[in-house]
Amino acid sequence: MAHPARVRNFWLGGHDYFKADRLTGTEIAQEFPHLAETARAERAFLVRAMRYLAGPARIRQFLDLGSGLPAGGNTHEIAQRIAPDSRIAYVDNDPVVLSHAKALLDSAPPAAEGAVGYVDADLRDVTAVLRGAAVTLDYRRPVALIMLGILGYVEDHGAARSITSQLLGALPSGSYLVIADGGSTSDTINRAQLRYNARLAASSGTETPYLLRRPDELASFFDGLEVVEPGVVPCPRWKPDRAADDDAESPAVHVYCGVARKSLATLAG
Repeated sequence: MAHPARVRNFWLGGHDYFKADRLTGTEIAQEFPHLAETARAERAFLVRAMRYLAGPARIRQFLDLGSGLPAGGNTHEIAQRIAPDSRIAYVDNDPVVLSHAKALLDSAPPAAEGAVGYVDADLRDVTAVLRGAAVTLDYRRPVALIMLGILGYVEDHGAARSITSQLLGALPSGSYLVIADGGSTSDTINRAQLRYNARLAASSGTETPYLLRRPDELASFFDGLEVVEPGVVPCPRWKPDRAADDDAESPAVHVYCGVARKSLATLAG
């Protein structure tokens, strides 16, 4: 049976998938091309955001929620390539992801300066997330909170805002919030997402639907923070390595992202 995390790994060009995942991933990409494009656009954004955070922003700690299976351009790879002393805590509650994570950690040589840890916790259990990540991270120092493709699994917008606020509230001034999520940009995309949710529930037994949010709703997660230019935009347009694709019909335009800093003014407010 295909598994969503392995299907995504296939879309991202990883190696941790089976024949069933490849076949399902190919079929889904043909029927819902925006999904595979979204996954790749999110990963490309992560690579560029990590270059910024570990580079000019000089962040050395990263809390990556809903990390999924390892594929090219992982948070720890980019961060430790730029700054070997970087510390990364991955969080997921998928048994398949955690099994691969344990094998990866057991087989990898110990980091000379930095550290990588995995936490088995649900996004909604903020206490468990923070407690588990504290084994790897020091909350007295700035942390980049990374939430890619995960907030759509929290259906209630107020609850999603609260979760994000609680997590960021535990981090000191100078920390960053990094978000990318599918955008509700057209009726066509919304209908396609609903069909995909139904198909996934029928084929894999996964009954947690993914909710698309309007761009202004996604932007609201950054309220009170210092948003990094160019703001909350489609992923291909966030500090692109080359000229951004301005084709409004491009599937990748339907995934929005942003990076913002928690400042002393945020704390005062």
